[in-house]
Amino acid sequence: MIQLVPKTEKEFQTYLQEETARYAEANVRAGYWKKTEALKKSIEAHNQLLPQGLVTPRHHLFTITTDNKKSVGTIWIAEDHRSKTPTGFIYDLFIKEPYRGKGLATQAMLLLEEKAKQLDLKVLYLHVFAFNTNAKNLYEKLGYQITSMHMAKQL
Repeated sequence: MIQLVPKTEKEFQTYLQEETARYAEANVRAGYWKKTEALKKSIEAHNQLLPQGLVTPRHHLFTITTDNKKSVGTIWIAEDHRSKTPTGFIYDLFIKEPYRGKGLATQAMLLLEEKAKQLDLKVLYLHVFAFNTNAKNLYEKLGYQITSMHMAKQL
């Protein structure tokens, strides 16, 4: 079993450094950004999303831990109550490499859905890069449906 534990400031700073690098790499791989600009753009995007860092209102960042308190990953959700239907956006689900393929991502998503219900959210959204078939399969297995799709052709 796992738990979602609110991140500490120290955990957040480490996560942010690692996540901005991962997000930059993913955007390069997807063809959205050039490698030379990717890290800068990723840092800017994260600063815009989290202007107050860990205490940015309506953003919840959790460390995914095992029963013995070992950190196995991160999950990040933001809540939006501006419309009639309160929604959440899952910005990140990351499981560390040695712990992948053990059902921890599924458990984390189910726990996050419970937290979302406690926040009175009615719909959860997320983005998946097309090359990330494992994530796409996980989300589809959990009942998430494609709501839009970007397509591109390299010339």
